[in-house]
Amino acid sequence: MDLKKTNAPVNTVTYSRAKIEEPTGNIYEAITIMAKRANQINAEIKKELTEKLEEFATYNDSLEEIFENKEQIEVSKFYEKLPKPHALSVQEWVDGKIYHRDATK
Repeated sequence: MDLKKTNAPVNTVTYSRAKIEEPTGNIYEAITIMAKRANQINAEIKKELTEKLEEFATYNDSLEEIFENKEQIEVSKFYEKLPKPHALSVQEWVDGKIYHRDATK
């Protein structure tokens, strides 16, 4: 997932209910699909962030020495400024990038 190329809003946006429920015909089903996708996105972001922060990890048992690594701070700030996973999920849903199917049909 390329988080830099997303056009998801960082702030709160109001979406049309009709636009959200259009692909499924049911608002609750649409919200459930978006919530599952948001959980997937959150897991991907967390994994990516953990991998990047492990590069800066120092394994010291001493509590007296705490280093402030500027690169680590910049990585953390980048991830803090990203749109939230639910915003990314809704944007993917509106753009038609989420594949869904009804297993009962």
